[in-house]
Amino acid sequence: MTNEPTKEKLYAMRLLAMAAAWMEQQKDPKMSALSFDERFGMVVDAEHMARDNRRLSRLLKDAQLRLPEACIEDVEVSSARGLEKPQLAQIGTCTWIAEHHNVLISGPTGVGKSFLSCALGQLACRRGFRVLYRRMPRLFEELSLAKSDGTYAKKLSQLARVDVLIVDDLGIGTVKENQRHDLLEVLEDRYGRRSMVITSQLPVAKWHEWIGDPTLADAILDRLVHNAYKVSLKGASRRKEQVKS
Repeated sequence: MTNEPTKEKLYAMRLLAMAAAWMEQQKDPKMSALSFDERFGMVVDAEHMARDNRRLSRLLKDAQLRLPEACIEDVEVSSARGLEKPQLAQIGTCTWIAEHHNVLISGPTGVGKSFLSCALGQLACRRGFRVLYRRMPRLFEELSLAKSDGTYAKKLSQLARVDVLIVDDLGIGTVKENQRHDLLEVLEDRYGRRSMVITSQLPVAKWHEWIGDPTLADAILDRLVHNAYKVSLKGASRRKEQVKS
């Protein structure tokens, strides 16, 4: 009964994992062989781990990754695929996020561009960074709706705050004049302050042609490509291989 007030105080301070770990210790007679410092360290570790797990869950939920199960450890590396182990290890350090640089992933359909981008997003969440995933058509649609309901500045501000903005499927369809300006606004807010991961079926060399307007294309690509890490995936469609199997 003397332990009950302590447990209630831990609950009141929302130290739920610490309370649970402490109560488990009371049930285990082997714990009496440990020193106070050792036992105290164990309950603190339990609370610390629980908070880390809650924060990660929150970050992953907010990221809205298309493939939330994708992780960097499952990314396949090979010369045939165009992704070598040293290159993956380099971007896997996440130093590009701290440096506010971008990662540009290109390659034909089905080679795993979205998987790699989501794996990088999940890794960034595990490192404590805020991430947001959007397909390019959906991003343009959201910005257009924001203009119509008067929340455009707020939407741009929200996009500017995330540490890593993942934009999937750049180059799908034709881009309109207002969409070019929207893309430039997003990039202008993030350049030198935050990072982006861009995927596209088009090689980076053809992005200028896709954007269309030479002046805007120069401005957009200058902010995207400068100091960016480039990954050019190749090989057969993995979706077709999965269907065959």
